Amino acid sequence: MVLELSRTYFPDGTNGKLECEGTFICNTIELPWKKNEIAISCIPEGKYFIRKRYSEKFKWHLEVLHVENRKNILIHPANNAAAELKGCIAPVTKISGPGLGLMSRRAFYKLKDIVYKALDREEEVCLIVQSLFLEGNK
Repeated sequence: MVLELSRTYFPDGTNGKLECEGTFICNTIELPWKKNEIAISCIPEGKYFIRKRYSEKFKWHLEVLHVENRKNILIHPANNAAAELKGCIAPVTKISGPGLGLMSRRAFYKLKDIVYKALDREEEVCLIVQSLFLEGNK
């Protein structure tokens, strides 16, 4: 399974659109790009793999693997990147501003259901993180 996260960068946060093989799943919010600095930046663009992860804080969620110079990059619910994220990715139902979203849990459970089903079938789940290029702006 291939997930594509297409981002738009703002000084106060990063907003994204997450799709699976061309089908929209949800929007995302992240911290702004600050050169991959730990706990204050979103992760670099690139190709990553996803696995299931459990913690007391987030229960069952997702982990983004092999992020350069980073660890514990998770996909978990949050509605305010600056207040709730330290480099992780939060699925949201609706974007409400740079790094801000609404109804994150709803979007997270939708994404988790899709990804867990693929992982349960022993499929690899790949996440491709890229800039959103609008037609004519490539």
